Amino acid sequence: MIIKAFKIRYFSFGIIFLLCALFLFGLFPDAKNVSKEKKDFIKWVDFGVTENALDDCYNADVSAHKEGKKLNWIDCLAYLGARYGGDFSKYKKTDLTGFTERIFKGEKIEKITADMKYFNYYKEAYSAVLGGFVGEYEIETIDENNLRKIVKKYGLKAFSPIARGYFYNHYDDFGSSRSYGYKRKHLGHDLMGSVGTPIVAVESGTVEALGWNRYGGWRIGIRSFDKKRYYYYAHLRRDHPYNDEIYEGKTVKAGDVIGYLGMTGYSIKENVNNINTPHLHYGMQLIFDESQKEGNGEIWIDMYAITNFLEKNKSTVEKNYENGEFYRKFEMFEDLTND
Repeated sequence: MIIKAFKIRYFSFGIIFLLCALFLFGLFPDAKNVSKEKKDFIKWVDFGVTENALDDCYNADVSAHKEGKKLNWIDCLAYLGARYGGDFSKYKKTDLTGFTERIFKGEKIEKITADMKYFNYYKEAYSAVLGGFVGEYEIETIDENNLRKIVKKYGLKAFSPIARGYFYNHYDDFGSSRSYGYKRKHLGHDLMGSVGTPIVAVESGTVEALGWNRYGGWRIGIRSFDKKRYYYYAHLRRDHPYNDEIYEGKTVKAGDVIGYLGMTGYSIKENVNNINTPHLHYGMQLIFDESQKEGNGEIWIDMYAITNFLEKNKSTVEKNYENGEFYRKFEMFEDLTND
């Protein structure tokens, strides 16, 4: 009986071992696909594109669109990124001009970039950063008779996080040291301004997080519709941090007022001003796989150049004196299915 039990036990161990081996070596199709999905996504992006390069590639795209030509500004940036190895201190506008001239002559981008080993990486990385920024949209304006009308446009449809007419000051502080709670790097961008300054959504998306965080105080997290970008707005105003139309799960449009600049945070207790200087901390997290959303694999990028670039598009807001809230003055409409 002992020998029989011994044989049954080790036979069971053998079956379990065989099944594990089949799973690990990918002999089951599902296991192979799961293994591949865990490996085939970008783990890190060092976004070093300069404001000049952003401006020039954007202007080239818009000019081409006006002339009925096809040019994608992210293709331009990816070409330059692959050419410079991501180091845009080497940027020369003649390099961009040479690329666009070849495109306009009908050369395929695959041919132009055939010898660029990392072009596809930069294309995917920069598309994740800037994918929702440029395109066709409609927006309200005031005509010569002071009447509202809706016009179609092509261009920048992302907005500065600070509403039009409100001052702020900033410098490139990405990666600087922070000590509250534990020693860590600053993974966002600080815009110093006045308490109560209306904060607007940079891009259209869905509110994924709302409420108190011991580091960020009152904060809002908004996810882009393509799921690639997560915007984090923190240190919002005490007592009245959010616009009254904001709630978790809410769909917001680029340029909508979402909250108000303040100095909350650095406290376990809610609604406390422990920040010395009123400012908006905002950042962009890139998400190529949901495993990166929260944890050690998070990818945050330097927003300094992007903040300067977005200065060209600021949302005009107005105050409703009945409830004290600010709202955008001009509605925007975009076809999100084409993003």
